[in-house]
Amino acid sequence: MWWLRRNHWQHLATNLQMLVLDVDGVMTDGGIILLGNTEQMKRFNSQDGLGINMARTSGLKVAIITGRKSEVVESRAKELKIDDVYQGYHDKTLAFTSLLQEHNIQASQVAYIGDDLPDVPLMKQVGIPVAVRNARLEVKRYAAYVTTASGGHGAVREAVEWLLELQGKKDSIINSLI
Repeated sequence: MWWLRRNHWQHLATNLQMLVLDVDGVMTDGGIILLGNTEQMKRFNSQDGLGINMARTSGLKVAIITGRKSEVVESRAKELKIDDVYQGYHDKTLAFTSLLQEHNIQASQVAYIGDDLPDVPLMKQVGIPVAVRNARLEVKRYAAYVTTASGGHGAVREAVEWLLELQGKKDSIINSLI
């Protein structure tokens, strides 16, 4: 019966318009290095960056919704050409509602990657919820897919490739890059 579930996710994937990402624990390993009172350092994975590029190449819009505010996130988003960046949203549903309205899309047309409890409300709303390997068990319960990679270690790339495979676009996107 596994193929019934796969058919369900394939159907939802064909209508995807957007990929929304959490940052800490998804795009990073969750560690935050504070330098003094205001400066922060975060480690991002370059393979995840290419995965985000692959998502954009396939036609998906990419957005970030995170509970923390950081210049580092703003800089990384700019580098990856992610225009929709919502920082400082402890209630991520507020940012998500604005994002849907701004782009005139339905929640079912969104895939979301999360790792912790503040991500669960969005995971309950979106079409395809994804959790990273190091996500809390409570989060994994709501995921259509749990990555084998941990956040900050290629999980975003893995999730993007899974979504592209469901859409039947993975091989063509990869071939366009090599």
